[in-house]
Amino acid sequence: MSSIKEREAQVRAAAAKMGKGTYVEGEPKNGTFRKDLQKESSKIVTLEEAIRRSGLKDGMTISFHHHFRGGDKVVNMVVAKLAEMGFKNLTVAASSLSDVHAPLIEHIKNGVVTKLITSGLRGELANEISHGLMEEPVVFRSHGGRGSAIANGDLHIDVAFLGASSCDPAGNACGYSRSENAKSICGSLGYALPDAQYADKVVILTDDLVDYPNTPNSISERNVDYVVVVDSVGDSAKISSGAIRDTKNPRDILLAQTAAKVIINSGYFKEGFSIQTGSGGASLAAVKYIRESMIEKGIHASYALGGITAHMVKMHEEGLIERLIDVQSFDKVAAESLRKNPFHKEVSANEYASADEPGSAVHYLDMVILSALEVDVNFNVNVLVGSDGIIRGAIGGHPDTAADSALSIIVCPLLRGRIPCVVDEVTTLITPGSTVDVVVTEYGIAVNPRRPEIAERLKAAGLKVVDIHCLKDMALKAIGNPDPLPFGDKVVGVVMNRDGSVQDVIMNIVD
Repeated sequence: MSSIKEREAQVRAAAAKMGKGTYVEGEPKNGTFRKDLQKESSKIVTLEEAIRRSGLKDGMTISFHHHFRGGDKVVNMVVAKLAEMGFKNLTVAASSLSDVHAPLIEHIKNGVVTKLITSGLRGELANEISHGLMEEPVVFRSHGGRGSAIANGDLHIDVAFLGASSCDPAGNACGYSRSENAKSICGSLGYALPDAQYADKVVILTDDLVDYPNTPNSISERNVDYVVVVDSVGDSAKISSGAIRDTKNPRDILLAQTAAKVIINSGYFKEGFSIQTGSGGASLAAVKYIRESMIEKGIHASYALGGITAHMVKMHEEGLIERLIDVQSFDKVAAESLRKNPFHKEVSANEYASADEPGSAVHYLDMVILSALEVDVNFNVNVLVGSDGIIRGAIGGHPDTAADSALSIIVCPLLRGRIPCVVDEVTTLITPGSTVDVVVTEYGIAVNPRRPEIAERLKAAGLKVVDIHCLKDMALKAIGNPDPLPFGDKVVGVVMNRDGSVQDVIMNIVD
């Protein structure tokens, strides 16, 4: 039998035929204890090193997620470092931006950031942009629309900076942690997952570096280029803030009770139904009343979808909801549930709400309860621009869930103070009326004429069904015709439909 040395010629011939080199013995293997070796991971770098090694250049696009909501620290931290390093003309593509991101104003004024792509804006940043701060209009996409745009290349991300509650030296990252050092728990990283999958470079920022393997993981090491350890990526206490707090408002409670009655008498409240609630106080409160009816009637839901709350977790643990499909944890209870409950599943924005994904969860959604700033007589909904013309909200998954669900329910008061919520025409078109089925107010329920069977079911149950024009007239009678808004000639925002088409524009407001 020939020896290895005697086969050298044949090895060289085989290598040449395949266009390959021949094997050359390398350095001796490293015998370091592997737990110690983790500390030497080439992926663990400083933020500045990560930025330099990523190849980021002026004019490129960076992205962030908003799972820490009002407690997020990553956007401000990273953009401040980019400003310090002298970067200019960057596009910030964040899944959403909030009050806490006001420092971006100075970075916009200084030319560090020249374009924003997001689902929403709030606070002083939104106010400044509404008044014409930016030369380029902000591009607004729904959560499903953003996921689709990333997947199909309409939104190309050069470097994604993603905050994680835990990460190991290889880059396996989660929105929760099993270590004793956990600082910043956010739960699902659903809105970060498309970024991690499609961005050219991915940087994980974490305040809890744990031993390998950090599994089950949300983001796989194969999609992560660098890991940056920081003092804090976010404040978990501020996840459940603003619109997603429990309401104690008597009017909202009345609206919640009415919305629950619509659900129960809709024809879809039966064994195995699926449901999502939006971020408004009334829509979240409706869950409590739905729960009571489920117990009374012995009905179980197959899954609850979307932003998951403590109420949903409770119902899941009681056996009332079989599965939770979580794209964003709305409070710390939900975040902890994701860690411990095996049928509480984290999904990406695409798996949640993309129109292009045949298996996205919204396609199988029976009912969704959503809030609104305005609804008009054609059932069009505005959730982004206030009655004063100032941007003050987010598109979120509103148009995605309304379009794909079997029954979409909008819950809003007739008036907010002296401001009508049912109007002739919405200030900004976010969710087309063709996808909206029911509008619940404290003065009656309006049903889209496209859904006469729903109206008949609600009337048969003794619920007060009224024409939406009557609601509009009632609002105007109470407060009179509001003055027209002082819009200027500058486009400050472009609203994209989830199919990638331009649906509306937002003009600057003039004081």
